[in-house]
Amino acid sequence: WAASPRRSRPASPSSRPARRPTGKEGSVVVELTGVPRRANVEARRLRTKRGTDVVAMYARQTGAKLTLLYSHGNAADLGQMYELFVELSAHLNVNLMGYDYSGYGQSSGKPSEQNTYADIEAVYRCLIETYAASEENIILYGQSVGSGPTLDLASRLPRLRAVVVHSPILSGLRVMYPVKHTYWFDIYKNIDKIPQVSCPVLVIHGTADEVVDCSHGRALWELAKVKYEPLWVKGGNHCNLELYPEYIKHLKKFVGAIEKLPAPSDESPESSGA
Repeated sequence: WAASPRRSRPASPSSRPARRPTGKEGSVVVELTGVPRRANVEARRLRTKRGTDVVAMYARQTGAKLTLLYSHGNAADLGQMYELFVELSAHLNVNLMGYDYSGYGQSSGKPSEQNTYADIEAVYRCLIETYAASEENIILYGQSVGSGPTLDLASRLPRLRAVVVHSPILSGLRVMYPVKHTYWFDIYKNIDKIPQVSCPVLVIHGTADEVVDCSHGRALWELAKVKYEPLWVKGGNHCNLELYPEYIKHLKKFVGAIEKLPAPSDESPESSGA
């Protein structure tokens, strides 16, 4: 396992339509340039319900039972995350789909809270319709601001397998101000949505995070209905947790535990692996 620290908004790979069957309506196979070509990686351009086109990549892992849908942080795009996604897929033995939000990388449109909700819905729909995934075998993974669309979708999927939130935020406003109440103009109100998530939740946060204080992760873990043993990375900051050996070790343990659980039902236990 090896990972590189991420930098702010690097150059992303370009994408162009490939002359191949498109599969489902609204889903067009594209070729990513600027990254190594791999036989087990496919990219698609997906139309969202808000009319934007987002670019997503799917890494297939032979024999994988679970699929990870990864929503990255604000200072990243597919060009930067590509190698990490390929490595995670291999080390966790999962299929993995990552994507760029509207306005990021080669995705069209503009960044907005509502667009990210439509973006993740389009990617989730692609997993179901194109790659034959099922709600019961999908893990949603949200990093930093990606915890917003992740928890929004998770709160509406009663049979979801599991959720991982990595350096998550309680809400947009709470990153800047220690407010005690949720205001109508706040964004990514994770504090109000995580109690509605019925599957096991793993929280990962660095104790030295200077962008989103670790108290956000701790509070979200306390609010989760089905708590999995959290990972508080001692000395870890906002963008380097993948460099710590305990990161991949704990993730592998989590995926292994989730694989052994029975298929989710609408009624879930109150704790798992804590």
